[in-house]
Amino acid sequence: QVQLVESGGGLVQAGGSLRLSCAASGHFFSSYAMAWFRQAPGKEREFVAHISWSGGSTDYASSVKGRFTISRDNVKNTVYLRMSSLKPEDTAVYYCARAITIRGSYHQDEYDYWGQGTQVTVSS
Repeated sequence: QVQLVESGGGLVQAGGSLRLSCAASGHFFSSYAMAWFRQAPGKEREFVAHISWSGGSTDYASSVKGRFTISRDNVKNTVYLRMSSLKPEDTAVYYCARAITIRGSYHQDEYDYWGQGTQVTVSS
């Protein structure tokens, strides 16, 4: 079955960097767009970034544009989220998700499989 396993979260000071990874298995990874979402305490889950099946197209939430970079390795079946200039408001559980399309979307209902999440905590 399809599995998505995130890793790389942790505690970091404001201004620091982290790289999240999401290892996929159980499906033909390169056929699907992928995305990262996040959920902060007491808030709804929100879109962070998505990447097309080939990696040729990406898009970001305005709150992370210029600081975060999404990428993928279709040989390793892994999608990454490089996060720089982290802020306390970036604190959240970060989830990767598989899109039902090849291009990706901002909308959570266009993703059919989700990982368990990895905690990112940014201290001020």
